[in-house]
Amino acid sequence: MNQQISENGREENDLKKKEKGSRPFSIYWIYLIILIAIILFNYLPGRSSAAKSITWQEFKQDILPSHDVAKIDVVNKEIAQVYIKPESLKKEKYKDVAKGFLGSVNKGPHYYFTVGSVEVFDRQLEEAEAGFSEKERIPVTYTTVNSWWPNIISWLFPLLLLGFLWFYIFRRLGSASGAGGSIFDFGKSKPRLYEKGKYSPITFKDVAGYEEAKTEIIEIVEFLKHPEHFTKLGAKIPKGVLLIGAPGTGKTLMAKAVAGEAGVPFFSLSGSEFIEMFVGVGASRVRDLFDRAKEKAPSIIFIDEIDTIGRVRGRALSIQANDERDSTLNQLLAELDGFNPNIGVIVLAATNRADILDPALLRPGRFDRHIHLDLPNKQERLAIFKVHLKPLLLDSKVDTEYLASQTPGFSGADIANVCNEAALIAARKKKKAVETQDFFDAIDRIMSGLEKKSKIISPSEKKIIAYHEAGHAIVSWMLKNVDPLQKVSIIPRGKSLGGAWYLPEERQIITEAQFFDQLCAALGGRTAEEIVFKEASSGALDDLEKVTKQAYMMVVNLGLSEKIGNISFYDSTGVYENSFLKPYSEATAQLIDEEVRKLVEQAHESARSILEKNRDKLDALAKLLLEKEVVYKKEIEALLGERPSVKEEAVLAL
Repeated sequence: MNQQISENGREENDLKKKEKGSRPFSIYWIYLIILIAIILFNYLPGRSSAAKSITWQEFKQDILPSHDVAKIDVVNKEIAQVYIKPESLKKEKYKDVAKGFLGSVNKGPHYYFTVGSVEVFDRQLEEAEAGFSEKERIPVTYTTVNSWWPNIISWLFPLLLLGFLWFYIFRRLGSASGAGGSIFDFGKSKPRLYEKGKYSPITFKDVAGYEEAKTEIIEIVEFLKHPEHFTKLGAKIPKGVLLIGAPGTGKTLMAKAVAGEAGVPFFSLSGSEFIEMFVGVGASRVRDLFDRAKEKAPSIIFIDEIDTIGRVRGRALSIQANDERDSTLNQLLAELDGFNPNIGVIVLAATNRADILDPALLRPGRFDRHIHLDLPNKQERLAIFKVHLKPLLLDSKVDTEYLASQTPGFSGADIANVCNEAALIAARKKKKAVETQDFFDAIDRIMSGLEKKSKIISPSEKKIIAYHEAGHAIVSWMLKNVDPLQKVSIIPRGKSLGGAWYLPEERQIITEAQFFDQLCAALGGRTAEEIVFKEASSGALDDLEKVTKQAYMMVVNLGLSEKIGNISFYDSTGVYENSFLKPYSEATAQLIDEEVRKLVEQAHESARSILEKNRDKLDALAKLLLEKEVVYKKEIEALLGERPSVKEEAVLAL
């Protein structure tokens, strides 16, 4: 065993050495060498570029009178190069030009200036040397230099620059195109591939709850591992499996678990990765993806957010027509029909908008099996909590079952966020372990936003907020069909200035009476302001939005209206979702508006009646809120008494 491990270790080391040794030579080194050569060539000793530029006046006044000039060389009748005598270079004023390249002695030229005309230069130099003897006069030579290097640079450098840009752009486009590394590979798919032996670290043990969904998924995994158990009986495994659920319910996590359990090549990519700016790329990538999956069969293809390419085609009433997306979907449908159902390629897809998918995609023979991942119930939330609480250091008093009961309507992603936020809150408070109160604070943080202690609220505004929240609490407490109230607060959180926290009951259907009581509770805040202050404020904006949407849903979709009757205009196909047309006439639209106003007004009057009968309790609760800012269920129960629903349950129990 140890010998086998050591041999494996040596093989890995040899492979790493080979990878290091076979690293390709980069062309960028050539560019760097050329650049360094150009710089060195221009700064080598003897090059005129190393001389210091001066003017004729500076030469005449500072250098010529001291008799330090050895000679002057006029190059191409344009540049006069001045050479200083070697013994004179030791003077202080020549220290800037005395040293050459890498500290060597600069043999010249040391200075240069521009000559406008040779005749003028000769005359000026002769006038400047008027008092000089014959030996003191400076020898002047005239040379002509044919420099081919600047001419070469003038046409070679642009070519090199264009070549570099061409190479760089094509390399970037090639890397952006995915597999292949060439610009002409943009038609190939770019999935993340989990090969056999490189499993996903996530398994079904990491997916808590959803036992029914896992049962169906496990059947697919078993087919991939042992296909003979199914084929010998003539059974055909579904070609496609569609995971449907709200955001955060674990669709992608379930697919990753399949990759970890199956032990077969797993191709994972998003629906948006098929769409590009080039026409026809999406269909090409679909073909390439299925070709690669068939080569590695048995294998799994997972397409996340398939609604990106799977929307309904030919929607004449929609303004979201997209030919590229339609061609991509057509190619996907063709591929789903094109391979043998027992070839070993299974397609998994996930979406939270199954209502807008094309019917051709959902028909039997393509995505045969639909697995719905709903929001978890209490037992499933308990299992999810246990998974996400493992890495946390918990206080011994933390009750996992109680946390699961306090988070109805939370998805798996929400629960993971609660656990992480609770740990952050505990760390922020320098605690040694995460306590129950940290989880409650995390739930409040996620549901209502961050507590804003620094927000300045005047006493008059605070009083309005207190009566507003007290109105919600009184009405909801007196109505048996409203979810149980847990606490009321006037501390600003997020965009809200206060709030009432309820514990939603897990119910599958909602009756008309329950809907109506919810409308009454939502209007309790605005109604309390009208009773106490004789006017309304802008604080009920969220409440009015909620009431309006719920009332229209009751009338338009659920048929909970006497005049409209048992008619529903709900569109499960999504045809009218992005359309300017409505599935009812103008007369019906007017009747719907009248019914909604009537329903809201009835709820408003019911809330007013409850608050006027309990005005003393409203004042008492508002006063308590102004004192404590947060009032919990026990204090509310002590002030208002038991709820009607609690009394009825006690009678039934007897």
